[in-house]
Amino acid sequence: MFTYVFKRQALKDFQKLPKDIQKRIIKKLDFFISSDNPLSFAESLVNFEIGEYRFRIGDYRVIFDVEDEKIIILTLGHRREIYK
Repeated sequence: MFTYVFKRQALKDFQKLPKDIQKRIIKKLDFFISSDNPLSFAESLVNFEIGEYRFRIGDYRVIFDVEDEKIIILTLGHRREIYK
């Protein structure tokens, strides 16, 4: 069973988002990790400097790495700004 944790910077980025977007992201993350293979919803990133994978949640992206069965959320934000 997968779980997810926020790195400190990701949590700060998350708290800056509007409350309705925060709820949407948490709801989707819970949906993803409740599946047998949450990585089936993820895309692999080409540039590993910011992370290995991403989830797409509307106009927002959640960048993360995977260690064992733990999804470590490194950063998140709007798609216009996240890859800069």
